[in-house]
Amino acid sequence: MYFVTFANEKQRFSSCKYNKLCSIYNDSKRKKRMNENLNPSKERLTKSESDYEKALRPSAFDSFAGQSQIKKNLKIFVQAAKERGEALDHVLLHGPPGLGKTTLSYIIANELGVNVKMTSGPVLDKPGELAGILTNLEANDVLFIDEIHRLSPIVEEYLYSAMEDYKIDIMIESGPNARSVQIGLNPFTLIGATTRSGLLTAPLRSRFGITCRLQYYDHATLSKIIKRSSSILATPIDEDAAVEIARRSRGTPRIANLLLRRVRDFAQILSDGRISLQVAKEGLEALNVDKNGLDEMDNRILTAIIDKFKGGPVGISTIATAVGEDAGTIEEVYEPFLIQEGFLMRTSRGREATPLAYTHLGKLPQKTTQQELF
Repeated sequence: MYFVTFANEKQRFSSCKYNKLCSIYNDSKRKKRMNENLNPSKERLTKSESDYEKALRPSAFDSFAGQSQIKKNLKIFVQAAKERGEALDHVLLHGPPGLGKTTLSYIIANELGVNVKMTSGPVLDKPGELAGILTNLEANDVLFIDEIHRLSPIVEEYLYSAMEDYKIDIMIESGPNARSVQIGLNPFTLIGATTRSGLLTAPLRSRFGITCRLQYYDHATLSKIIKRSSSILATPIDEDAAVEIARRSRGTPRIANLLLRRVRDFAQILSDGRISLQVAKEGLEALNVDKNGLDEMDNRILTAIIDKFKGGPVGISTIATAVGEDAGTIEEVYEPFLIQEGFLMRTSRGREATPLAYTHLGKLPQKTTQQELF
């Protein structure tokens, strides 16, 4: 409903502000429509699930699985900063949700042997709040800002001098009595996390000395994460059951741990508490998670392209109309995973279903009009 207001007010906002507002709206739609068992967003977790997630987080680089090149580089940067007795350069972690950005920030602080303070972009809406957090940081501490792309422009401006010169200028009073007061800060490390790196302004992005893009995890790495989590939860699990859960986790550790906790419930009630392959399959089927990790909307998109448009190519807006979903949500949420797993192709003429999509849905490829002519 308020998206209409955004469209009407577009001229009153800069393009950056408008894009941020649109991203917030699309995020809210995505959270409502995705299969909750495959939604990697942190905001949907209950307090108990958040506590479980914190307990399952590794606290050192050596126990963090996956992202080998990023992990190797960060270990070197952290060790060098410790030896020099300096604050680590500012770090930007970006990538899809649920891949370990928050976990890496905890690990960096733990390896540096300093404190970490957590906040998020939408919470910091006034410069005074930012100043309060920065002035309470000890030397070389870590400040972690989640969803940093949603910082207000005013707060972002104040952050520039803090990141570069470890100083912040605050305006006191107003009118003729207004004056600027400069506050010195202890050297600190800002770690920013974002799922929308394209929405970051160029001045803010350029102030991060270390930039890391997290990638989706392969099945073998996810299987290791699941076995580690099951040992922490004191839930025995078979090797093939861990692989089965990993295959359906969409390359995301948060989803893998979420599915593990749900399957554990099935094992406790329907079995002797041990997660076997049969129990894992029954639990995942009950959660509407198919063998490739696709949810109902993923399958609807592929079915629409194949049945209604002969496999494509077809435009994203046409697909959105056919399945009753927002075009932006399809492009940002569902399409990347389908392309990565090889079910969908993005071409200059539109989206096309791949042979793997036909196999997955049990359908035979149809000949296009041009193929029938020759």
